[in-house]
Amino acid sequence: MPKSNLLKPTDQPTDQQLDQTLRPSNLSEFIGQTTLKETLQIALTAARQRHEPLDHLLLYGPPGLGKTTLSYIIANELSSKIHITSGPAIARAGDLASILTNLKAFDVLFIDEIHRLNKTIEETLYAAMEEFRLDIVLGKGPAARNVRIKLKPFTLIGATTKYGALTSPLRSRFGLIHKLNFYNQTEIEQIILRSAKVLNIKITPEAVTQLALRSRGTPRIANRLLKRARDMAEVHFQGIITPQSLKKTFELLQIDHLGLDQADRQVLKIIIENHHGGPVGLGTIANSLSEDLQTIEEVYEPYLIQAGLLARTKQGRLATEKAYQHLGFTYDKN
Repeated sequence: MPKSNLLKPTDQPTDQQLDQTLRPSNLSEFIGQTTLKETLQIALTAARQRHEPLDHLLLYGPPGLGKTTLSYIIANELSSKIHITSGPAIARAGDLASILTNLKAFDVLFIDEIHRLNKTIEETLYAAMEEFRLDIVLGKGPAARNVRIKLKPFTLIGATTKYGALTSPLRSRFGLIHKLNFYNQTEIEQIILRSAKVLNIKITPEAVTQLALRSRGTPRIANRLLKRARDMAEVHFQGIITPQSLKKTFELLQIDHLGLDQADRQVLKIIIENHHGGPVGLGTIANSLSEDLQTIEEVYEPYLIQAGLLARTKQGRLATEKAYQHLGFTYDKN
């Protein structure tokens, strides 16, 4: 199966420098997620007026929609420092203790993939979130003793793509819980225009629309495609991104008008050609494509379902009539 990271919404090493360049610094510059922005603006204003830390915040939703960016914005709005880590990186209670004791008053701690926290570490985190204290056990056996450390007040921001994987006790300790949704066409166009301005890229209005159509409602993918389109335009089209230059770019990248690449189309073809359109189990699809279950479920499925090309049922995955038509297959209701 062809491998391509371009349309995968998960973070890639090449994204980090680009994200830092294009990341907005305050809520007024952040495009989309209107309800979430309004709620955060009120919460931030109230926290500043009371001189208290912002309530702990849980952000969930598909990758690439701005969870990390919002965390940076919150820290900036609070004039605080942000400390970034991830669930798998906190392997021992000592790692968590080191992070928490180094936080200053009103700092922001961002934990990505928080659903992957070790359960023992998660339990240690409860007291830190609720009472700003840390209880750790030193030593073993009869000589073991409990040490209580007082922490500076801080705000924890947790991010996850698997809200249901979080334990109920951990979820209940967040004062603010919000889902990030895919962006609509207009919002993605605005993001592309802003990114083009920041990167000093010349692009026509028609090209902005074509680029947004293939961005899967995900800012991270939109910015990646913008960079690839810029490369093509600079080499062959006098540095201006036009519908003509985009056509060449998408042909080279094998991206169709729905934003599907060769890997996405292969997922649908496996279901239609090998399993009569489904239903077929996730494990069977993963084995057919030599991919792991998590990649199929978190990378390919969300957009295929959003685009109306794939249906998830109790019996398994089904290719929809739209998928048949898109790939040129004859659809039989029976």
